[in-house]
Amino acid sequence: MFYFAYGSNMLTARLAERVPTVRPVGRGWLVGHQLHFHLSGSDESGKCNVLHTGDDRDVVHGAVYELDAERLDRLHAAEGPPYAFLELEIGTPEGPLRAATYRGRAEYLDDRLVPFDWYCDFVVHGAREHGLPADYVAALEAVVPRADPDTARAAMNRRILRHHATNVRRDRLG
Repeated sequence: MFYFAYGSNMLTARLAERVPTVRPVGRGWLVGHQLHFHLSGSDESGKCNVLHTGDDRDVVHGAVYELDAERLDRLHAAEGPPYAFLELEIGTPEGPLRAATYRGRAEYLDDRLVPFDWYCDFVVHGAREHGLPADYVAALEAVVPRADPDTARAAMNRRILRHHATNVRRDRLG
């Protein structure tokens, strides 16, 4: 199955910790949506969400991966109840594609939330890794995060930024 990542899971090393095997496919975009950091994470910080606007001028860029649809338990557990897992049509340089993604449930959205700095680093590094448009990356870099008061959690997550996953495939899965 194809998966569209637009937040921290754009970083291949982050996603690779959550699924048994991952294959980066390329970049994609979701029309009629805006990116917000307003989903309430279990750590009480803001996480990325794609908010449906229906306006074709609103576009969220992200990374497309191929994943084993039968082995998503850890990914679903990491994303948790705040997200609904659904399939949408995304754009790619090769044309439209049906891909699964996560969208925040309304009861978990709070525009007062602020993301942690390590979370923003995941998003920005993932965007760069997949060659997203420079103006889009600049907008991600402009998000003002806050420091994580849990220094152990922050250190653990910063380790992922330096990690080179061994379960990343370049050939087709299956």
